[in-house]
Amino acid sequence: IVIVALLAVLAMKIVPTVVEYAAVKKAIVTGRNAGTTVREIQDSFEKQRVTAYIESVSGRDLDITKTAEGFEVSVAYQKKIELVGPASLVLDYEATTGNGRAQKSVQ
Repeated sequence: IVIVALLAVLAMKIVPTVVEYAAVKKAIVTGRNAGTTVREIQDSFEKQRVTAYIESVSGRDLDITKTAEGFEVSVAYQKKIELVGPASLVLDYEATTGNGRAQKSVQ
């Protein structure tokens, strides 16, 4: 029962970061589709950021690159979850609109 309880507590700390990552991914895709300039993409992301409760990333954190097809938007960030004492869990998130690539890793 103790192990199940510990796993449940860990899941309750991780799930909100995964939900936020999904919102970030959706917001960068929406921003790329809505904007024709870097500033418009950032502004669109900021609007999505407010409504989706994204706290880890802002429009200034986006890496926006002009390509032949338009723009590619990507972002990478870390979330640190304090566990017990000096122990913590660091989640590295990376999302991009190019090549359909989106990934996350756990350290």
